[in-house]
Amino acid sequence: MSKLNELSHFMHTALTDAEKSYQNDLKIYPKAVVMKIGGQSITDRGRKAVFPILKELVENRKKHEIIITSGGGTRARHAYQVAIDLNMPVGVLAEVGGAVTVQNARMLQMLLAKDGGIFLDHLEFEKIPLFLRMGCIPIMPGMPPYSFWEDIPDRGSIPIHRTDAGAFFTAEALGSDTVFFIKDEKGLFTEDPKKNPKAEFIPKIHVDDLIKMDLGDLVVERAVLDYLKRSRFVKRLVIINGTQPGEITKALNGEYNGTEIYRD
Repeated sequence: MSKLNELSHFMHTALTDAEKSYQNDLKIYPKAVVMKIGGQSITDRGRKAVFPILKELVENRKKHEIIITSGGGTRARHAYQVAIDLNMPVGVLAEVGGAVTVQNARMLQMLLAKDGGIFLDHLEFEKIPLFLRMGCIPIMPGMPPYSFWEDIPDRGSIPIHRTDAGAFFTAEALGSDTVFFIKDEKGLFTEDPKKNPKAEFIPKIHVDDLIKMDLGDLVVERAVLDYLKRSRFVKRLVIINGTQPGEITKALNGEYNGTEIYRD
């Protein structure tokens, strides 16, 4: 056997053995609690919506090691629309949408500065455990850093990896089992409750069943459901109505009054 063939055989054998013996037991920082603050649903509503939520998060930080990720909101949607009108590729849309989430993250950080809020760029991801151990509240832009390398969507030009996906990836990378989404609604409904007050509330649902329902309006990005099905660590997505006092605290303590989307 030539040296080249020996090397190829060794590499293939090593990779095969690694796959067989690999166990999903290495969790970087599983105690981390990843919470996404909605952009349009919370941040865009200003002081009245944001301040009580931040106050409740600060009250829980001694018991729970919280990481906040930011949403994009109306300004991101407007930026997408302008970019689409200019016939920009999806990578450019990901860039302009990501810039808005950075703005929102910086505003949240300034509001939490006196309580240990600290802004973290994606390139500083490895510092998260350090800041959590120091009692800080890391705040990250919700948009994942795909940037110009964003996947081309099956339809349209809107990036499929947006702020919900960013929160999910953060939790998955750290080994957390739950991702919390702070919205202005109780959770998932059969229809948009703002358009149809008679829409049926869904308190708990398996991710496969939710995908089969093919709802026209979803409270989380559809890509996140696909990732939940094949995640290593994240087991559930929990939707919280942050506009209702005490709901965040209940959810952090395992009492889910919103919607829980779970996998086996």
